[in-house]
Amino acid sequence: MLDSATSTSPAVQHQLDRLWSLSPGADILGLERITELLDRLGNPQDSLPPVLHVAGTNGKGSTCAFLRSTIEAAGLTVHVYTSPHLVRFNERIRIAGTLIEDDALAALLKEVLDIAGDIGASFFEVTTAAAFLAFSRTPADACIVEVGLGGRLDATNVIARPLVTGIAQLGVDHQSFLGDTAEEIAGEKAGIAKPGVPLVTMRYPIPIAQRVETVARAARAPVSAAGDDWFFAADDGKLGYRDAAGRIETPLPNLAGPHQPENLALAIAMLRHQTPLVIPPEAYRIAAEATRWPARMQRLGTGPLAELLPPGSELWLDGGHNPAAAAMVAATLRQIAFPGIGRSEVHLILGMLSNKDPGGLLAPFVDLATTLHAVPVPNHEHHTPEALVAIARGFGMIANTATDVPTALADITAAADPAEPPIVLILGSLYLAGVVLAANDEAPT
Repeated sequence: MLDSATSTSPAVQHQLDRLWSLSPGADILGLERITELLDRLGNPQDSLPPVLHVAGTNGKGSTCAFLRSTIEAAGLTVHVYTSPHLVRFNERIRIAGTLIEDDALAALLKEVLDIAGDIGASFFEVTTAAAFLAFSRTPADACIVEVGLGGRLDATNVIARPLVTGIAQLGVDHQSFLGDTAEEIAGEKAGIAKPGVPLVTMRYPIPIAQRVETVARAARAPVSAAGDDWFFAADDGKLGYRDAAGRIETPLPNLAGPHQPENLALAIAMLRHQTPLVIPPEAYRIAAEATRWPARMQRLGTGPLAELLPPGSELWLDGGHNPAAAAMVAATLRQIAFPGIGRSEVHLILGMLSNKDPGGLLAPFVDLATTLHAVPVPNHEHHTPEALVAIARGFGMIANTATDVPTALADITAAADPAEPPIVLILGSLYLAGVVLAANDEAPT
C-alpha cells in the first residue's frame, strides 16, 4: 500500500522527497527495521508518557479521538499519533494537543532520515520513529498511538509496556498483509497484547473472540471484552456504561453514526481499565459531545465544493473503504435520508484504491442510492471510474463516471429537482477524503 504526502513547507517537502528516495515506498510489515532505527535514535519509545495503544479494522481512529477528548477534558495533556493524514502530513503527530509545526517536523524528519539511510525503512516506519522522538522530548500525561496496519508486525508495536491496549471493530481488510479470514486478521490485531497489560476489546463473534483470547493468553495479557467484563447500551439519547467499578452515563456522541456509541464505550472501557490517569465522570460526558473526527460521516460546511450543490443540499464525507465500514455508513445515511415520513434522494460519489473491494463496499447502498458517480483517487493507484461503474451497474445502480468530485457534483446539481435538495455522500478512500477537505477549505486543525 503506497503512502503519499506533500507539504507547502519547502523544508518539510525536502525531507519528504528524501524519504521517497530512501524507503521502499510501500508497507513491508516487520519489526526489524523499526527496531534498528529506534535503537540508533536512542530508543525513544522507551521514554514515552503512558501509552494507550489502539488497533482495529474500523473505528480505531474514532476511538483515539474519544480517548484524546476525554483525557484533555480531565485537564491532562496527551500526545497523539494517527494515520493516515487527510490534508497535511502534520496531522499524524499531535504534541500535547497541538499539531506539530512545520519547522519542528522538518527537523525531526531530517534527524531520522540522516540515521536511517541504509536500513530501507518505510514511509510509515520513518514517520513512527519521528513521532516517538517528538513525544519523548515533550512532557505529557499520556500518549495515544493508533496502529497503522494490523498489529503484531506494525511499526507501532515496539512499545514494550503500554498502559492499556484496545481493539475496535474487526473485519476483513488488507488481506494481502494480514490473512484472508476474519480469524487470521483478528490474530494479527491481537498481536499488540503485552504481558500483564489489559487488552480491552469489543464483543466479537465466537471464532474471532477465541482467536483474540488465544493470542492474548500466549502474551499473558488479560482480556476485558464487551459483554463479559464491561457493558454499554445506547438509548433515549444517552450512552450507559457499566463495569465492576460502577456506572457512567454520557450523552450520545456528536459523531454521526449508530456505530459511534460503541467507539465511545471502548474508549471509556480502556480508560477505566487503567489507574495512573485519573478521569472524572464529567470528562466522559464532555468528550461525548466535544469529539470531532474528520472524514468519518462528516457533514461538510459552506465551502467551494458544497456551493456547487443546490441550496438546502447536504454534502457528507466518509473515508470508509471496506465492507464493514460500508455497512455502518449506509446505516447512518439511511437515518439521514429517511428521518421519518418521506425520503431524500441520495447520490454517491465513489473513488477507491486498487487494493480495495468495490463490490463489498457498494452492496449496502444498492437500495439506498439514487445515482453513483465514480471518480479517480488522485496520485494513488485506484480502480478506474469505468471499472467502478461496471460493478455498480451490475448491482442495478444508475452509475456514471466523472473526471473529479467537482464535476460529479455539477452533474448531480444539473439533474436535481429544485424542490428536493439532494443528499450527497463522497466515500471510498481516506486519500480522496483529504482531497475533498482541501477543496472545501476544511483542512483538519
